[in-house]
Amino acid sequence: MADAEVFILPKKHKKKKERKSLPEEDVATGFINLDKPSNPSSHEVVAWIRRILRVEKTGHSGTLDPKVTGCLIVCIERATRLVKSQQSAGKEYVGIVRLHNAIEGGTQLSRALETLTGALFQRPPLIAAVKRQLRVRTIYESKMIEYDPERRLGIFWVSCEAGTYIRTLCVHLGLLLGVGGQMQELRRVRSGVMSEKDHMVTMHDVLDAQWLYDNHKDESYLRRVVYPLEKLLTSHKRLVMKDSAVNAICYGAKIMLPGVLRYEDGIEVNQEIVVITTKGEAICMAIALMTTAVISTCDHGIVAKIKRVIMERDTYPRKWGLGPKASQKRLMIKQGLLDKHGKPTESTPVAWTQEYVDYSDSAKTEVVAEVVKTPKVVAEAVKAPKRKRESESDETSPVSPQLIKKEKKKKKDKKTKAALESAGEPGDRDSDITKKKKKKKKIKVEMLSE
Repeated sequence: MADAEVFILPKKHKKKKERKSLPEEDVATGFINLDKPSNPSSHEVVAWIRRILRVEKTGHSGTLDPKVTGCLIVCIERATRLVKSQQSAGKEYVGIVRLHNAIEGGTQLSRALETLTGALFQRPPLIAAVKRQLRVRTIYESKMIEYDPERRLGIFWVSCEAGTYIRTLCVHLGLLLGVGGQMQELRRVRSGVMSEKDHMVTMHDVLDAQWLYDNHKDESYLRRVVYPLEKLLTSHKRLVMKDSAVNAICYGAKIMLPGVLRYEDGIEVNQEIVVITTKGEAICMAIALMTTAVISTCDHGIVAKIKRVIMERDTYPRKWGLGPKASQKRLMIKQGLLDKHGKPTESTPVAWTQEYVDYSDSAKTEVVAEVVKTPKVVAEAVKAPKRKRESESDETSPVSPQLIKKEKKKKKDKKTKAALESAGEPGDRDSDITKKKKKKKKIKVEMLSE
């Protein structure tokens, strides 16, 4: 031991342990109901969160102006697949409007607010980053909270469609009252399902939660900040699938009735629904093709059409290709009775070729047949009158297209000559035409030389 040398590496050479970005997969693919601070833009805030949590993807539920505060849903990693649906969801705001001149009382302002409900024409303000184009936006409900006649300030609450400009609404309020007005302050109170009462957190909370997890391995604070994405889908009707069908749907398979385990009451056709597992994990967003009544009476058919797959592939085990036909086919491939793609060969039994139907091939052939049929019908419809004309002119001999073109040119020349002769001055007209042609040729030559 005395002869052995001991090397102690200095601290700077020691390898640092790689920190995990987030405790678990369900937290890593969640969302944050953030209280946006006043001065930074929505994109800056989202970029900061991406840096704090050390994740690759983040998205938000709809842009807020830099000065506007309030509810901003920040989706992390896999939850970004729900960003579009959150952006199109309804919003609620509380704002302060400043009137340029005094009015008699608050009743006038509340009446003006009531008139500005329903579908309204709006053009985005000058500061907006979008194209300044006239568009229609719906205001569902509006309420006057308070009015201060001394300072000419009015506080109001608005429930509106996504993409409504409250700044423009305040200008319209001023025009209605005849005194002019502008937006003083604005706060978003609700965005889609989440409101400011539903676990809203600040930027400091996010930073502290990540620090606590990094240094003390305490994930309790982080779990209070980041919520699972399923919470955003609580307002949708649900369809519970069997565990054996989950991975097939993740790969884009159709949502068929045999795979459905349970379904919610009140599902309508073309309604947006959420397809979930028995544990309550969201598989995908889908558009219903059957009502609840039809699902309960039928035993086969497509229940819904996939809109957006949320779950990652191979989260659940693969369960397709385990039926009697598929297992028999696999065995025959091993024995050499079928080729590696499962297609019949010379050694394939006759009974198999007669009984087995390859649905993928039949579907392809049907599609190809439809594609081939349609252009032929169109071509026949287009060519029919031309053929008649050709047969009228020359019934017996088959004529090539070049000869037809020559004949057409001859006919045109004859017509022009006849027209010139009838006009009375054929010589002069011919010379004029030739001069024009020469001029055109000269111009073309000059253009080419340049």
